[in-house]
Amino acid sequence: MGNQKQKRKPGALETNQPIKELTDTYHIPVLLAETIEALNIQPDGIYVDCTFGGGGHSKAILEKLSVNGKLIVFDHDADARQNLTGDERLIFVSQNFRHLQRFLRLEGVTAVDGIMADLGVSSHQFDEADRGFSIRYNAELDMRMDQRQTLTAYDVVNTYTEQRLHKLFEQYGEVTNSKTLAKKIVDVRGASSLKTIDGFKNAVREIVKGNPNKYFAQVFQALRIEVNDELGALKEMLEQIPSLLKPGGRVAIITFHSLEDRLVKNFFRRGSFDEPDENPFINTEKVSELKVITKKPLVPADSEMKRNPRSRSAKLRVAEKVMMA
Repeated sequence: MGNQKQKRKPGALETNQPIKELTDTYHIPVLLAETIEALNIQPDGIYVDCTFGGGGHSKAILEKLSVNGKLIVFDHDADARQNLTGDERLIFVSQNFRHLQRFLRLEGVTAVDGIMADLGVSSHQFDEADRGFSIRYNAELDMRMDQRQTLTAYDVVNTYTEQRLHKLFEQYGEVTNSKTLAKKIVDVRGASSLKTIDGFKNAVREIVKGNPNKYFAQVFQALRIEVNDELGALKEMLEQIPSLLKPGGRVAIITFHSLEDRLVKNFFRRGSFDEPDENPFINTEKVSELKVITKKPLVPADSEMKRNPRSRSAKLRVAEKVMMA
């Protein structure tokens, strides 16, 4: 089939080999059984994994598909390629899932039977010291999931205004003294180098509130969300789902913090990201094309949380495309 393979633009769509055997060194798939069950996989269907990562969810989806099924996976982190090896049913897209519809169309796909996403950072990204995601290591303050982009966490702390820093630490990290932290960063960045994780932590250490590990975890979450525009990408992806799903098709999204979960919950319920208006005389409710399957989000069992502590904050929400009358 090598000579018949369709030519693709570099960095776009590639037919790849089967997924390698999963190991705990890359990423343990969270809520795996629950997600596969929720997708209600049809053997001949077309499915999308928006966050390929270690390939755990994708491998389980492929096991449910017949030879006529198809799985299209997205991941803008180049390291994810190492988890691929030959399956004609799988197509890899090295792009952010915010470009979902565009790259599906390039493959001639306009409607799919199911979409899933496991949001946040993979264990591999946390454990690779030089990626700058983890407070446990000293490395450059980077945090880019896609190494092709230019903005890094260092650029954020070194160039953003005090007001902009205050808002992102407050909104994305819920940092208790976000205003004080922003002022401290602006005050010290002319005299201290914030280019490395240790340099940054040492420069602001005197204003840390409470447990330092928890504090810096919140700060790093805020920086990571900003660097990768995670909430913007999530919104764009969610908005494309109703028109992509076939009637009866399902979407399953795993979130890891309240900001993501709120966006998914509101969009599934109302087709918008706004909180409902409490004024009884104003009716701005938008009719959603999706029917919520999980009234309350599914969470990992105690056994999974014990086996994989990073799953503790995971929540799975599922919705189905409404059948048109």
